[in-house]
Amino acid sequence: MARSLQAVIFLTTALCFFYLHTSVHADPHFFVEGQVYCDTCRIQFVTRVSEFLPGAKVRLECRDRDGGRLTYSIEGETDQAGSYKLPVEGDHEAEVCEVRLIKSPRPDCSEISQGAFARRSARISLASNNGIVSKDRLANPLGFLKTDSLSNCPEVLKELGILPTGLI
Repeated sequence: MARSLQAVIFLTTALCFFYLHTSVHADPHFFVEGQVYCDTCRIQFVTRVSEFLPGAKVRLECRDRDGGRLTYSIEGETDQAGSYKLPVEGDHEAEVCEVRLIKSPRPDCSEISQGAFARRSARISLASNNGIVSKDRLANPLGFLKTDSLSNCPEVLKELGILPTGLI
């Protein structure tokens, strides 16, 4: 009886050490999640009249901080809800990683803003030691600009307490 108890304890301890060893030395694996929308009011943030875009293409790029050399890149496409989920291999602590818009599925909503304060990408941290426990990283929504803003945009902006003068 004592021998079988010792064997069970030994096997349990060995399994615990094996699990600890593999989890410490495993490559970090992340998922970058976000949404792509059609900015129907051309104001560069999501409103109640924004439309999320299925079939939009995005690219995650990581570049080293010194010199900006591309170190990692992966492309993805949004689902029916305008959401994407990109799998990422490795830890990118020493790099700057950003999700960028690549292509819109809609010709009437395909402009990428070039304004001075435009958000053309969503920066994301892909490091294991940044205090984030989850392997899921959430990027800010990215939007393509609609060619012509909707007629009800002034009303939407007024609801938000924003005066539409000069914005539309």
